[in-house]
Amino acid sequence: MDLEIRTLATDFLIIGGGTAGCYAALTFCEASGGSVLIAEKADIERSGCLAAGVNAINAYIVPGKTPRDYVDYARADAQGIVRGDLLLTMAEGLNRTAAKMESLGLTILKDNQGRYAARGSRNIKINGENIKPVLAAAVAVQPRVTVLNRVNVFEYIVRDGRILGAYAIDVDEPVLYVISAKAVLCATGGAAGLYRPNHPGFSRHKMWYPPFNTGAGYAMGILAGAEMTTFEMRFIALRCKDTIAPTGTLAQGVGAKQINALGEGYEQKYGVTTFQRVHGTVMENLEGRGPCYLRTVGITKEQDEDLQKAYLNMAPSQTLRWLESGRTPGVQNVEIEGTEPYIVGGHTASGYWVDTSRETTIKGLFAAGDVAGGCPQKYVTGAFVEGEIAARAAAAYMGDQTVPSDRGGAEEKKRWLEGFLNRSAAPYGTDGLEEAMQSVMDEYAGGIGSHYRYSEKSLRIAADKIHGLERKTELLAASEMQELVYILELRERLTLCKSVIAHLGARRETRWHSFAENTDYPESGAEWNCYVNSRLENGRLNMIFRPLVREEDAYEH
Repeated sequence: MDLEIRTLATDFLIIGGGTAGCYAALTFCEASGGSVLIAEKADIERSGCLAAGVNAINAYIVPGKTPRDYVDYARADAQGIVRGDLLLTMAEGLNRTAAKMESLGLTILKDNQGRYAARGSRNIKINGENIKPVLAAAVAVQPRVTVLNRVNVFEYIVRDGRILGAYAIDVDEPVLYVISAKAVLCATGGAAGLYRPNHPGFSRHKMWYPPFNTGAGYAMGILAGAEMTTFEMRFIALRCKDTIAPTGTLAQGVGAKQINALGEGYEQKYGVTTFQRVHGTVMENLEGRGPCYLRTVGITKEQDEDLQKAYLNMAPSQTLRWLESGRTPGVQNVEIEGTEPYIVGGHTASGYWVDTSRETTIKGLFAAGDVAGGCPQKYVTGAFVEGEIAARAAAAYMGDQTVPSDRGGAEEKKRWLEGFLNRSAAPYGTDGLEEAMQSVMDEYAGGIGSHYRYSEKSLRIAADKIHGLERKTELLAASEMQELVYILELRERLTLCKSVIAHLGARRETRWHSFAENTDYPESGAEWNCYVNSRLENGRLNMIFRPLVREEDAYEH
């Protein structure tokens, strides 16, 4: 199979048409008269983390609270390892973006006084099953925005530390795109599928985070030499057992508390931060007091029915399970468990090391949403804000620059990709190598099977085995473009695995139990009040330790 090379040029290239990407496109059109190209691997109408909708805005400044209150909450939840400047600039825009989404057609529920209906101290209720179509429709009417659906971006084009564009392949047709741009925004999402999931095998894609988010943006940044941060702060979700449905709706919606099999509450024993809720559940099970539950028995009939309706919007398998068994949450407590680890900057501080304008260490390359590091607990509205900040900064950065042209490497990329497409057979497939990767990470790099624990020795074993799997990917074969996409996705995950392993080993403490449970260093120390960053230089991943940045600072590279 021969690939056709197609060249495209735009002012602003947005990689990923999810939450941050769509909002950034809308903002750019307000801030600049330039052209925008969104490259989306799926279809922006139902892509990204909001593909199936969401039932609440989880980052909002409710009456009586301030943006600095939100910064304090996020800092406490992450045990101090956050960028105060990024958190504050994000928090200051949360309510503005929520109002903008309402003006675009998102239904935000109101209370009897006509105010946004709160759900907890930082959340408001929405009917968000169509939030992504609402965003996509707003983008579609912008005449200067072009959307390329089913196009997979896999590598940046960088020269002398400046972004020039990116390479991409069509998911369906044998086409290699060379996209030139004055500025680029990475908004691709985080990474799932690095570790063995709760349900391996046939059901392995039944997970908390979207399985099609492979860490592509992280991997492209790593390979291009961008500085990355805090990959050791993994995210493990506490979920309803078997269905992997959210637990926040139970905890915040009806005040359900965590209890063990003896009916004892254990939240206060371990703490109530995000990682402590997971850690407490792990320990109660290990010490023989499991299984663990959220106590829902005794809620009102109205609350019971409201929960069933709420889960239909985001995790229908949970509602179907209740209806099938006849044991609704008011009748039976909901069993809970932790998921496998994910790398996701919308919940933790993992991602690109950016300045306050969300520019990475590669000039003209910006990051927003799950790929932007340093700013946890951003959720949907925080991703909107970061897309807005990055778009305005990109518009200012471009100035009078011309769209660069760099086709020099396209022929080399074409030959490399055709090597996979024209190989008649391979000794193994992507599924087998993916399963092997997940097994390695689970056993040696702190997955479910090891109760999220790892040591220096186990991490060395993991690094060696991941390196061996990387070599095997060069022998893979693809009979069609979708199979080529699977190969590129596997390579992305393996690239990220190496960085995650390096970061886990570099932070020699246990600051976030279960999120990063280092058995060689089970305690936490003040000397580790710093960021663990990394940069790939001359084929070697170099670790960088940086001091904390407060909200009164305005960090620039």
